[in-house]
Amino acid sequence: MLGDRVQSATKQNLFKDPTFPASDTSLFFNYSTPLSQFRGEISWLRPQEICSAPRLFSDNPQEVQVKQGILGDCWFLCACVALQKSKYLLTKVIPPGQPSWTDETYTGCFTCQVWQFGHWVEVTIDDRLPCLGGKLCFSQCQTEDVFWLPLLEKVYAKVHGSYEQLWAGQVADALVDLTGGLAERWTLKDPGRSMERERTGRVLEKMIFRRLMNLKERCVISCSVLSSRQGASELGEFHAFIVSDMLHLSRVLGKEIILLRIRNPWGRRCWKGHWREGGQGWSQLDPVVASELLSQIQEGEFWVEEEEFFKEFDEITIGFPVTEDGELQSLYTEKVLSHTQNLCGSWVKGQSAGGCRNNNSFPVNPKFWLRICEQSEVCIALLQKPRKYCADWAGRTQNLTRSAEEGSSFTEGIQGKNYQAVGLHIWKVEKRRFNLPKTLSAPPVVGTICHSYDREVHLRCDLAPGYYLIVPSIFLKNAESDFVLRVFSTGRICLRYVHKGREIANPTKTLTVYLRSSHWPGTVANGSCGISACERWPCTLR
Repeated sequence: MLGDRVQSATKQNLFKDPTFPASDTSLFFNYSTPLSQFRGEISWLRPQEICSAPRLFSDNPQEVQVKQGILGDCWFLCACVALQKSKYLLTKVIPPGQPSWTDETYTGCFTCQVWQFGHWVEVTIDDRLPCLGGKLCFSQCQTEDVFWLPLLEKVYAKVHGSYEQLWAGQVADALVDLTGGLAERWTLKDPGRSMERERTGRVLEKMIFRRLMNLKERCVISCSVLSSRQGASELGEFHAFIVSDMLHLSRVLGKEIILLRIRNPWGRRCWKGHWREGGQGWSQLDPVVASELLSQIQEGEFWVEEEEFFKEFDEITIGFPVTEDGELQSLYTEKVLSHTQNLCGSWVKGQSAGGCRNNNSFPVNPKFWLRICEQSEVCIALLQKPRKYCADWAGRTQNLTRSAEEGSSFTEGIQGKNYQAVGLHIWKVEKRRFNLPKTLSAPPVVGTICHSYDREVHLRCDLAPGYYLIVPSIFLKNAESDFVLRVFSTGRICLRYVHKGREIANPTKTLTVYLRSSHWPGTVANGSCGISACERWPCTLR
């Protein structure tokens, strides 16, 4: 009976997405990644052509692990785990009511939502998926008849323009797109040993890391290897993993040993350390205890001792927990950031693109005033639109022509050429009438350590009641981009755009500014960054 229904469905006039066709235009961008070697070999099949009884979800989605295929999008797959940790996010991204392949109403159409620059955007695709030899060749669930993951991957590829444009990226960016929230990145290495490490952001101390691991059931914790070393050679360079558990063995051994359970999106174990299967570490434990711990790991998982973890991995990314009411929780205090406001803005050449604080034109940058109504923990995020894309907010993304300055290398593009180097600074304003140059020449209350090419930079601070001036900037003067400024707070807030006009017509003169506000058109009422009491001159770029 089931076979008859599936066969009947395949004969229907099923939906074919004209904006993301089953062709090379949806697979490739400029053939500059290893994916290009499969040009002409990839076919497109619907789920019922891949297996006999496809399902969207497993009966227990928590047990279904993600598995990476030949596409280098481990960063996206790590973020997808957030949907397995939150029923709210799962139903937000993949709304209920999707037709089953056994339904008479099945049309081959799949719809989900992705958060894009201040909005949840509905994206519709057909269910034709890239295959090699009749099998899925990109992401899949380890339960092969479950298809939510490859379908969501196709949605994300459509948002970006092609599958190839998912090759390499930041876990933090995908977490924001799938949660509408925030994600933070830390380095695991001592910046004192390397100036390059110092530029990558704050160092995650072990005690803070252990505290953050308490959130593992509610948010995604990902770790990455960025450079090839002897110990990490088996892990893979520029590869992201999922930290799924932490185990204290102190009571068992009488000394402090902490094990971390790591999941590899490749779906295979690759760890060669002391706590690998058959490794020397297990000899310290009672055989029964060792056997029980080894039985807990599934395909693609392995145990790592904490010291090895900090030695072999380079970076960690953590998404802010999201409550079942859709509100963010602080990574630092676990308080609910229940008050949120967003505003859109732009840096426009000759008008509002004043550059960094080294330039006397810095005051012409877009300015916002933030009123804090009560003592609050506040997170302020600056999210810029990539210059490479122009979205029409219907889920379709058009590629813009690259300039000579941007170059033609896709690898360079994913390393930051699609973004400007942006920074974010905040000043306390005692009165609603103040001298702008004098205010901006003083140290800010808080600011990013440097200007960063990350898609999003953000600050976390405790602010007393009063008025604050927020100035987002691009490092280079006259560099243009659009952005969204987001504020999350435990207490009541009011965010407004400072009106442009005569008060900033000539910022090099001594001017008095009245904090007049207005809503900017289109308002909605990990990058790696640091927090500094005041930014030292000159501005720095990374």
